[in-house]
Amino acid sequence: MKIIHEPSKLESKGGCVCLAIGFFDGVHLGHQQIIRQTIADARQHDARAVVVTFDRHPSTVVAPMRVPPLIYSLPQKQRVIESLGVDAMLLIHFDEAFSRQTGEAFIRGLAGGFGRLQSLCVGSSFTFGHKRAGNVELLRKLGLELNFSVHGMAAVSLDGNVVSSTLIREHIKKGELDAVGQMLGRAWAIAGTVMRGDGLGKQLGFPTANVDVKGLATPPSGVYLAQVRRVKQGTTHRAVVNIGWRPTVQNPTPDLRVEAHVLNFSGELYGEELEVVLMNKLREEKKFGSLEELKAQIARDIASAG
Repeated sequence: MKIIHEPSKLESKGGCVCLAIGFFDGVHLGHQQIIRQTIADARQHDARAVVVTFDRHPSTVVAPMRVPPLIYSLPQKQRVIESLGVDAMLLIHFDEAFSRQTGEAFIRGLAGGFGRLQSLCVGSSFTFGHKRAGNVELLRKLGLELNFSVHGMAAVSLDGNVVSSTLIREHIKKGELDAVGQMLGRAWAIAGTVMRGDGLGKQLGFPTANVDVKGLATPPSGVYLAQVRRVKQGTTHRAVVNIGWRPTVQNPTPDLRVEAHVLNFSGELYGEELEVVLMNKLREEKKFGSLEELKAQIARDIASAG
């Protein structure tokens, strides 16, 4: 999948382009339906299938106090979209200037930049442009003028619930990860780069990879059995993962940590991107009377993980 930052970089060689537009956080079943329709259109018309998305959540700019925690990091979202078989992704930098653009100007810019739009696919409730004034009705009007078809895809439901990024975030927050996996169509993973911590795990004899999860949705605190995938290497390892605030450690300003002790592994992971799939919860996070008590409990956690 080619990643471009402006339509003219696609180099479609005069061919048609089929677009799927959205933020696509989580790339859940509803998003997949939109993207697969775009791919089907492209194959039918010998066109290029392109996903149009943004490098940050629009609320980061237009409503910074209401930015939701993300289901996926940007690199993770890109990998999942690529796995669906699209030809390219137009990754737009969402900033103040872009947020002031009208919906009509946005679509006309895409049409002019790509040259020939064959189809455009979005969710039926999709809104876009300055003050979210653009909608599917506007797309159909522009489609008639500019000669492209429009798919406003109905939402996907599971067990009577509409699949949405908002609902998935709620399930993650509650620790209902089976429901999350069903709505994503795959096991959910926390993805982030390994940062340097304070070395406490190593000091206790159980070194941990401190995964950067800033801005991401996280499940309830606790100790989990997990599978950890080293993204670049493509290898997977079992791990015991602590998610929480480390109450045993004296810190006047504690921050949420996701720390993975990778079983039967030695070596440096700093700077690597990891995907952490939580399998089941071993216990709640708790405060111990001393670091020695914590060390003994970590040993029991690892033993129970097999």
